[in-house]
Amino acid sequence: MVIKSTGSWFTVESDNGELFECKIKGKFRIKGIKSTNPVAVGDHVEFSIQSNSGEKNVGLITSISERKNYIIRRSQNLSKQSHIIAANIDQAVLVVTLAYPVTTTTFIDRYLASAEAYRIPVLMVFNKTDRLNEDDHPLLHSLFETYTNIGYQCISTSATTLLGIEKLREALKNKINVFNGHSGVGKSTLINILEPGLQLKTMDISDIHNTGKHTTTYSTLYKLNFGGYIIDTPGIKAFGMLEMEAWEISHYFPEIFKISASCQYGNCSHTHEPGCAVKAAVENNEIAQSRYISYLGLLESDDKYRPAF
Repeated sequence: MVIKSTGSWFTVESDNGELFECKIKGKFRIKGIKSTNPVAVGDHVEFSIQSNSGEKNVGLITSISERKNYIIRRSQNLSKQSHIIAANIDQAVLVVTLAYPVTTTTFIDRYLASAEAYRIPVLMVFNKTDRLNEDDHPLLHSLFETYTNIGYQCISTSATTLLGIEKLREALKNKINVFNGHSGVGKSTLINILEPGLQLKTMDISDIHNTGKHTTTYSTLYKLNFGGYIIDTPGIKAFGMLEMEAWEISHYFPEIFKISASCQYGNCSHTHEPGCAVKAAVENNEIAQSRYISYLGLLESDDKYRPAF
């Protein structure tokens, strides 16, 4: 299994637990692969040993097993290509903060829709709750209610007070978990609390822009002593929707998809058609207005590679 990717080199753990630094065989770069990284953390691969000196084991990746799922983002260098963040995931953990920095519902909903498209369950972690003021708590309660009603598990956490840490640990147990979220939301800090021996690098957010600074520069998979794995990933500033057609976007908003069965027209876009059950549900507060706005934002975007905000 690939446990670390730096772009040109991949750390692969063999079946007997040995680590090998591997390159990719040239043929991976052809065959019409659209992603900038044909091999990702979490992939199961076959490799041939090129050298085994005792100091450094070197190998060549020759084939990759079919993925059960993966999660992607827009490539930072090539806007029309995707970058695979991680593969073969049991659970995506989206870490969000209402302040320091702010995570918008637009970003959250784009992430959730992408995870739905690739059949990846999502655990939502609302972090830094100790830094919220009185005015923020109603918003936290509202978001909890919105996403819990849709079917997403939500946990409040604080690295300072250790709120929710045991609950989070139990939710991660015996699963391959990928941690995502903006830079500065506290992903690495949470991981360090869950698995103190890792000592991942952390950094304060920018005082000027109230945004995070990248401390994780590439995806890495870590084994958890209590069972399972964590894949730590670079912070995501923008989350473009790729490989998704306009007509199927509503399928990845579970509450919209469910109610759309009652629309007058089978191909209802939920924008202007008469007899639209989805628009009626928004007016009756059965569907959160923020979710509907996120849906419209994706639907009306001609450029599926547009940043999240």
